Amino acid sequence: MPFPFEVPFEQLDADLDTYVDAIFGALRSEFLTLPKGDGFIEYPVFEQGYEALKRITANFREMSSEPVIELVHRTPVAFIVLRSMLGFSPPEWAYIATQRSGVEVPQGAARTLDRSIRMNPLVPLRVNGGVGGARLRALVTAACELLTEGVPNDERTPELIHRLDKADTRDGIRSVQPMADLGVPYAMLLYERFLGRPFAGHRDSVSELVGDVLETAIEGVLTRAGISHRKTKRAERITGFDQAPDFIIPNEFNPQIVIEAKITEDDGTARDKVTRVQHLGELSTQGLNPGEPPRFEVIACIAGRGFKVRREDMKKLIVATRGKVFTLQTLARLVECTRLAEYQTKDV
Repeated sequence: MPFPFEVPFEQLDADLDTYVDAIFGALRSEFLTLPKGDGFIEYPVFEQGYEALKRITANFREMSSEPVIELVHRTPVAFIVLRSMLGFSPPEWAYIATQRSGVEVPQGAARTLDRSIRMNPLVPLRVNGGVGGARLRALVTAACELLTEGVPNDERTPELIHRLDKADTRDGIRSVQPMADLGVPYAMLLYERFLGRPFAGHRDSVSELVGDVLETAIEGVLTRAGISHRKTKRAERITGFDQAPDFIIPNEFNPQIVIEAKITEDDGTARDKVTRVQHLGELSTQGLNPGEPPRFEVIACIAGRGFKVRREDMKKLIVATRGKVFTLQTLARLVECTRLAEYQTKDV
């Protein structure tokens, strides 16, 4: 079955369904794997922080803040363990710490501290005094208090679920101890995972890297072929485009080819991304007379199962690019089957 980029536009326009099937056949979901990225903490390192926290608190029987603060300075990954016990994001933890201590802990400062620890989880901290030290103290103290107290009685209502209403934190320190001693019943583990989504925090933290997988592959193709190109930055303003495409060939001063790289595992998001490519197709012919060639060629490089859901959306994508739709599995044909061949200076 030929791909749409292999045949004249008139031929594919007459039989769009066949070429939709070809694209669908070359699309593969990428959701089962995630890049680790910078700041990924391997389990043995996380466990080291957990065991250190367990020892310093006498197996979670005494959550005094001072020893825990000292531990976090010596073994910073214990800070990440504390946040995992709370189940909070860094901004949420910062808000609670500010409320309880009166020390202003900005959300950005909490994110920065969290990331710096994830980057060097076993390197002792140097924030012993000053504003940074006060913020760290406020965060750890709030965590120790919350983990000791659990869910207040006046906040246990049938209509709401409290964020600390988890197997290990509902009744404060009395909940943590049996979890540390005996472990968590599997059904409860599954239930809390259901509420929180597996790998959700990590998936959110590397969302940009997931998109970079496709962009990096495209950039590799262009570089190996010696094609001059301009890779735009996120939210960059480019004259002539209300939203900058991901790649412009040869550059933004003389755009002859634009490439959009789109990954999605969600069909609703896929529709939005197809609309984005359609808009580029309209820009390429804006102000031209019927029959005149577009001012620039529009290429779509896509990945993810989201694009496989709606056939009509894929038809729109094929028409908007005049068949120039590529997947990770067909990127090797990118140069030879588009106007990129006109700018190739190296044999691949």
